[in-house]
Amino acid sequence: RVDLNTSRIMADWNAIANKLPVQKTPEEKARRNDMFMQWDPNGNGYLSLAEIDKGLHITLGLEEIYNCKPALMRAYHASKGLKKGKKGGRDDDYVSRIEFRMLLVYLKLYFELFNIFSKLDTGEDRRVDIDEFRAAAPTLKEWGCPIDDDVEVTFNKIDANGGGQILFREFAEWAIANNVLEKFKESQDEEDD
Repeated sequence: RVDLNTSRIMADWNAIANKLPVQKTPEEKARRNDMFMQWDPNGNGYLSLAEIDKGLHITLGLEEIYNCKPALMRAYHASKGLKKGKKGGRDDDYVSRIEFRMLLVYLKLYFELFNIFSKLDTGEDRRVDIDEFRAAAPTLKEWGCPIDDDVEVTFNKIDANGGGQILFREFAEWAIANNVLEKFKESQDEEDD
């Protein structure tokens, strides 16, 4: 059994969250505008994946997330193209200024999910095999996650490509659909009481 509440922590996620201005307040909007300008060195109004990666790493000094590329990729793909532009335009291939707040929201979400995923991934190979999932299943079940009595059934549902390993993308899709992050946070709150 894996203790998901006390096993290795990749980063102080609250500190990361505080560096990502996602609120709609005037102060956070100003921070976002400044951040976007820093991350958009050529001033074209669009951010590539490389510019976002560099912005997180260098501008914000978030060294902890440098190895969280799967989370960064999921956030990038979720946010780019939210504002539909002209067919064949840049809006669908890059993150625009209008989409930037949602990029930050998705970054926070996917970094938090990556933190949970990393705790399941005791082999540290960015994949969760059946044994790792079986070890984590009792805790996931305690949180209220839908884990079948036959853990392998749930594992196979999450392993969408049938590769015998749960990849971060597959875990994130399942976790979002089943509100796993909220359940994780509730378990942390109960642990603190």
